[in-house]
Amino acid sequence: MPNLYETDFYGWTLQQAELLRHKDWSKIDLPNLLEEIESLGKQQRQELRNRLSVLLGHLLKWQYQPEHRSRSWLATIRLQRRETIKLLVDNPSLKPYLPEALQSAYENGKDLAMGETNLPLKTFPSECNYSFEQIVDNEFYPGEPSLNVEEF
Repeated sequence: MPNLYETDFYGWTLQQAELLRHKDWSKIDLPNLLEEIESLGKQQRQELRNRLSVLLGHLLKWQYQPEHRSRSWLATIRLQRRETIKLLVDNPSLKPYLPEALQSAYENGKDLAMGETNLPLKTFPSECNYSFEQIVDNEFYPGEPSLNVEEF
């Protein structure tokens, strides 16, 4: 017979929370509960990669297509910077994962930039030329001329 986890995930989460609240250890679905807790950690890593991918893609677009710079690009860069920092503040254990996340995110960011600019992939450096500090720095906008926020 299928259990609640397989037939009604939301109902299962409510049930497990109630069992935990009442310390009814014998009824807890431990294998599935462990799997879901591990999955939550993986989701945080994925969110970090996704935010960095979008941010890096927009920084590349900003640098390599200065004639197309827009408020929309600026807003996306600013938003992704804020949300990346918040994610790391809320999840400091993600910091050791940053080098791996940046490498993966840069590959995704190049693809995003290539697709949205129609520039060839070889336009973009094979390795990320921005430090993490630059990536999240509200004063850093690659390329010339440098950014005057008031212009946007």
